[in-house]
Amino acid sequence: MSMVKLTADEPVETIVVEIAYALPERQTLLSFDVPLGTTLEQGIPLSGIAAIHPELELDAMKVGIFGKAAPRDQVLREKDRIELYRPLFADPKEIRKQRAAEGKTMKNRQQREKQQKTTEAKQ
Repeated sequence: MSMVKLTADEPVETIVVEIAYALPERQTLLSFDVPLGTTLEQGIPLSGIAAIHPELELDAMKVGIFGKAAPRDQVLREKDRIELYRPLFADPKEIRKQRAAEGKTMKNRQQREKQQKTTEAKQ
């Protein structure tokens, strides 16, 4: 924590937080100070992330802190990492099911080929 003077009379206590945004080819992690009591919603524009990623629709994005979805009115704490989440194009559970099914199919195929070779060798 540190103190920042916003006006000549009133020093304001601040905390250090981070904001993270990741693309497949590039990640952005910024550290910045916010006044004590700042909410997640208020912290996002204070980060300056919009200047680096102007394509982002910050108001529409899902957000969280340290990998857990969080309401935008949550008050930030020292060393919190705000995370901006990209939309998912496929359901992770569905992808796991498909991979599992492909694995079973592959295993069954390998077993059939092995049986076929054994049968051919006996003939």
